[in-house]
Amino acid sequence: MSISEKQAEISVNTASVGGYHTPLRNADDTLLAELGYKAEFKREFSMIETIAFAFSIMGVVASVASTFSFPLVSGGHVGMVWGWLIPCFFVMAVASSMAELVSSMPTSAGLYYFSAKLAPPKYSALASWITGWANITGQVTLVCSIDFTCAQMITTAIAVSSDGATIVSSGATYGILLFILFTHGLVCSAATNVLARLNLFYVIVNGKYWFTRFGTTIAAIIALLVCSGDNKVSTTDAFTMFENNTGWSNNGWAFLLAFTAPMWTLTGYDSAAHISEEVAGAQRTAPIAILVGVFGTQVLGWLLFIACSFATASVTNLLSGVLPLPMGQLFLDVLGKRGMLAIWSFIIVVQFVTGAAQGVDASRVVFAFARDNALPGSRWWKRINRRTQTPVNAVWLVMAAAAVCGLLGFSAAALSSLAGASVIGLYVSYATPIFLRITSGRDKLVPGTFSLGRWYMPIGIIAVAWVSFIVVLLLFPPTQTATPAGMNYAVVIIMGVFFFASISWIVSAHKWFHGPIKNVDDSRSSLEGKEL
Repeated sequence: MSISEKQAEISVNTASVGGYHTPLRNADDTLLAELGYKAEFKREFSMIETIAFAFSIMGVVASVASTFSFPLVSGGHVGMVWGWLIPCFFVMAVASSMAELVSSMPTSAGLYYFSAKLAPPKYSALASWITGWANITGQVTLVCSIDFTCAQMITTAIAVSSDGATIVSSGATYGILLFILFTHGLVCSAATNVLARLNLFYVIVNGKYWFTRFGTTIAAIIALLVCSGDNKVSTTDAFTMFENNTGWSNNGWAFLLAFTAPMWTLTGYDSAAHISEEVAGAQRTAPIAILVGVFGTQVLGWLLFIACSFATASVTNLLSGVLPLPMGQLFLDVLGKRGMLAIWSFIIVVQFVTGAAQGVDASRVVFAFARDNALPGSRWWKRINRRTQTPVNAVWLVMAAAAVCGLLGFSAAALSSLAGASVIGLYVSYATPIFLRITSGRDKLVPGTFSLGRWYMPIGIIAVAWVSFIVVLLLFPPTQTATPAGMNYAVVIIMGVFFFASISWIVSAHKWFHGPIKNVDDSRSSLEGKEL
């Protein structure tokens, strides 16, 4: 039976069988075997838990709190409202294209597997190598940036609770980061069913079920609009007042830098692909999780930024505050000390669980790449713990690499550097298989249960063009006159990985890396151990 016929059969099974029933799991595992891999995970994630997982990595309220400084500096009120909305349309093009790919090929290898299948045979391994290294770079730096901002949230709470008497140093902040990474290492090493339940808890806390309206995000929106009272700015100012505090003389360019906030928030939704081997009904569930997660995050994020815009009486005062995160100053000004600490504690919890979810995602990427022997020491990183049935070694490799990236916390532009590196790494890995889909892979994709049909071409072109633009944008420093302390070190991280991966490929990897490798049994495939 061909892969297309097998996928058609599996689509029927997926539509007719409930989420946790054995026939559906068997259908998932059969498709996975057709793609070249044996089932090594328990399929514990249901539809709602997979959507929760995609949501959890993008965490609206915590992500907005972390990146509030970008639109605040790059346009003020205009940066908050329109700096969020404009990129959303283009990101949805990327997400839609990715959803189509995931529906066709639901494997934890994800993006670099897609690239290998869609590239010309001669360049299949190289396309897979580039995509895999870009994705791992983005995954690790995203773990670091999430946990670093979580540490900043804790230091903000300490400063507010002490009435400004205690301002935590960069060294102490790094120590908090290390503790968070260690804790996340323990959490991410847990069994799959534990992780699935953890994300359900997250969704309830963060208020992202469509029927849950009392989570932290909704509470923050209401609190900002209600408690700001007569201090709210006018509707005209909230939507049209522009302030350039970047140091760039060109206002248009300054406004574009506000795109950093939504681009950093709207990352990680490829997690639905990376955990697809742990999902029941993956062909249908994974693309739905991507689309629902991205759209829900976009809507809630825009509403929250609109509320922030109305509640911001003075952009200058927020930027001149002593707190590490300007969002903390906004809550303090609007809600007072007790109110701020109350809602801030929930935001810290949201960000902590967001980091845990991203740690799971990153470890699955490392495991999948190591499973195809693409990493130094792959035999260690691809091991599955017998007790938890999770890639524990890969988890701790991710945490150790994130700790090294966290040394950028001693730089004044730490968040710009980490955010830029994570967005560039992830979106390059998103765009590569999409580019191959609209060029060499136009006739290679076997549609899954979700397909863009004839719209794949214009949507794919928009997605690739947008990523090309955003990569260039995020390599620029936050100010026109950069200093060693304030420069954007994203270029250092990205180019460092680029040179390492390039040299490795030229020197040796092109001889032994042939792309994703089948590991199914002889009884299920005659191609065991051969390249896909």
